[in-house]
Amino acid sequence: MKVLIVGRGGREHALCWKVRQSPLVSEVFAAPGNAGMEDCAVRVPLAESEQEKLVEFAQREGIALTIIGPEAPLLEGLADRFREAGLKVFGPNRAAAEIEGSKAFAKELMKKYGIPTAEYAVFTDCGEALAYLQEKGAPIVVKADGLASGKGVVVAETLSEAEEAIRCMLLDHKFGEACAKIVLEESMEGEEISLMALVHGETVIPLEPAQDHKRAYDGDRGPNTGGMGAYSPVPQVKREIIEEAVETILKPCARALVQEGRPFTGVLYAGLMITEDGPKVVEFNARFGDPETQVVLPRMKSDLVEVILRLLDGETPEILWEEQGMLGVVAAAVGYPEKCETGAVLQGLTELSPDVHLFHAGTCRDEEGRFLTAGGRAFLLGAKGRTIPEARERVYRELDKVQCLGIFYRRDIGLRAYQTMQEASQGASL
Repeated sequence: MKVLIVGRGGREHALCWKVRQSPLVSEVFAAPGNAGMEDCAVRVPLAESEQEKLVEFAQREGIALTIIGPEAPLLEGLADRFREAGLKVFGPNRAAAEIEGSKAFAKELMKKYGIPTAEYAVFTDCGEALAYLQEKGAPIVVKADGLASGKGVVVAETLSEAEEAIRCMLLDHKFGEACAKIVLEESMEGEEISLMALVHGETVIPLEPAQDHKRAYDGDRGPNTGGMGAYSPVPQVKREIIEEAVETILKPCARALVQEGRPFTGVLYAGLMITEDGPKVVEFNARFGDPETQVVLPRMKSDLVEVILRLLDGETPEILWEEQGMLGVVAAAVGYPEKCETGAVLQGLTELSPDVHLFHAGTCRDEEGRFLTAGGRAFLLGAKGRTIPEARERVYRELDKVQCLGIFYRRDIGLRAYQTMQEASQGASL
């Protein structure tokens, strides 16, 4: 069978890589893809927003399954259009994707169905939002209601930070229509994890958890980004907590969407805070996470395509996982997540060990065939290890081979897991 992956980033590169391994698959297409995916997919020069052309391509090529990577085309109704054309697609329809497209909708759904999350309020008026801020105080979280590429969230430690974020969104329209409405939310404390699941109606098949690093700089400083690195599993969070999150959050959310007349098919992503009162929802996404996908899929022993097809046929397939951990570090263009400097030559990529995972995102090739930076996050470099600390050591050793003045990356990805392993080792020796 032929499979089409819609998207162009590191997540889509990882999907192409994983799908290409399936014995069920003869050819993988990526629309539009990027230059780094060409080792595992045929690129199609169609943007994610070109719905009719994508449908025509899928029909012409006899595409048996389409997986939609990014959130924007889902909220534009791309999955709806594919289904209308009688094409098999893995991704939620526009109504179900609203779980990511509107934070206010997601919060109201959680409140209605008793899904644990932080206290919140929704505003369109700046004065009312500032009055609520004075009442609640800081720290507090300010969120743009709509899509802002992972950058529309400000965790404000002080009142002045929160006031600036509110004004930037409601008065200055920093993220356009995405911040015509904002959510002010209680700041939660605890360990934050990402838990994704393959969903079809009320059937929920959880994937292995991961921990993302959203801030741009070491020590969780700087602005929020789309993600600067991730690792899986998350050794500091017990398996019982993960199982609790599946039962109290993922499954109830899938049931709620069915009851609301918005049945979900695709990847339901829950960003969770593990608080003293148990797991609570930070946010929902309607697709594979990025960069979590790049560290979760390499640990999957099962055939992703077979699992998806069986799920769509009404089955509940089991997924097998490697015990090894996987850690990935994102290299981003200087200036990210604001205005980026692109066009820098990425030297040393050919010197990398063959057993590491290199997933391209914002890169392109020049006339000499060299890779250049072409977007915010350039690539993710990942490696496996018996433990997360071992995987972490391997990744940073390989990253030292990459020479480029136009990129930066965090040096502390996975450090929390490393510290947890150290503490566990010391406890065992005592």
